[in-house]
Amino acid sequence: MPYKLLFVCLGNICRSPSAENIMNHLVHQGGLENQILCDSAGTSSYHIGSAPDRRMAKAAGDRGITLEGKARQFTAEDFEAFDLILAMDRDNYGQILSLDPQRQYQDKVKLMCDFCRHHSLREVPDPYYGGPEGFNQVIDLLLDACAGLLETIQQEQLELPS
Repeated sequence: MPYKLLFVCLGNICRSPSAENIMNHLVHQGGLENQILCDSAGTSSYHIGSAPDRRMAKAAGDRGITLEGKARQFTAEDFEAFDLILAMDRDNYGQILSLDPQRQYQDKVKLMCDFCRHHSLREVPDPYYGGPEGFNQVIDLLLDACAGLLETIQQEQLELPS
């Protein structure tokens, strides 16, 4: 049974699809496609059905990663469907947990930056209203966090050599 990851931001067009596609890239490089599955969602309904932001896609593309997918909204059913839910910032984290009033799934929800190995930011900043440097910063931050996340999953879940 594959280990299922869900990456969540506000609109599901910048940060969470980037994390999903970066993680898929790393999973593919490691030959783990049958063991780790990734998806992404947004806490809002602003962009349902939209492709990833073109500025985010350019920043990822500059590093050899293609952003694919269509935005969808996070639902309470996602708690059951996924093993680990990764919020990009504290607002997203709070909005996710607000759909779990009994705190039944609280242990499944983590902040993405908890897995960073080299960056010190505690949240993935939303680059939507900024310039190109913000999108590049997010990709660099997510490359670090996804690598740390994959290492953690390999050690704790898959029991594979890292």
